[in-house]
Amino acid sequence: MNADQSRPVTALRQFVVGVGLLGRGLGIVLSNPRLLLLGLLPALLSGLVYMIALVVFLRFLPDLSGQVTWFAGDWAGWLRGTVEVIAGAGLLGLAVLFGILTFTAVTLVIGDPFYEKISELVEERFGGVPDAVEAGFWRSTRRSVADALRLIGISILVGIPLFLLGFLPVAGQTVIPVLGGAIGGWLLALELTGVPFQRRGQRLRHRRVVLAQDKPLTLGFGGAVFAAFLIPLGAVLLMPAAIAGATLLARKSLGKSI
Repeated sequence: MNADQSRPVTALRQFVVGVGLLGRGLGIVLSNPRLLLLGLLPALLSGLVYMIALVVFLRFLPDLSGQVTWFAGDWAGWLRGTVEVIAGAGLLGLAVLFGILTFTAVTLVIGDPFYEKISELVEERFGGVPDAVEAGFWRSTRRSVADALRLIGISILVGIPLFLLGFLPVAGQTVIPVLGGAIGGWLLALELTGVPFQRRGQRLRHRRVVLAQDKPLTLGFGGAVFAAFLIPLGAVLLMPAAIAGATLLARKSLGKSI
């Protein structure tokens, strides 16, 4: 097999390894029920707030769909209805993308001490971090909030074009949702690896560079987390596992043993 043929195979293998990191993270947290319970508490709190927000959003979704398709007000009934359905689906997809990313950011800030402990446990299992940087609680929290706001801003800038592209025939209902999931997975990987990278004194800009060196691995993990978070209560129940898996992703991306 020549180099060109081996690249797709290697990329697929790395993608599968990335997907498997979430499962490995789940196995680690399940082996410590007390730590798992502590990791669930912040996610449960955030999950309750976001569940209420989702119910309110769905209640007003038909009205919002009509407002964003104001240009179709004089169109034939069936055509206007079709456009409103597409707009509603696009708004729902945008809300899901934005909701998952902001849920993750908010939960990480609320549960920073708990998730720090989970990540530290994973690190210790595979040799620890000899040159770990002690940033302190408040400094670490400020950095986490700043990085989270940057990622949320990026998600908004990306989400609006994706919503508009959703009006494209066929592609808007097939390719665009997949693209949105891939982007969401990438942003989730950036968010979730914040704790292990901060332990090494590295910020968001460093994470982007390191994780981009092996995109299939990162997208495999991020895509698996994004898909899991789409399942009802998945984001709440799997947040501790996602933190553990993200720590494994960070270690592997930095050339450390896992």
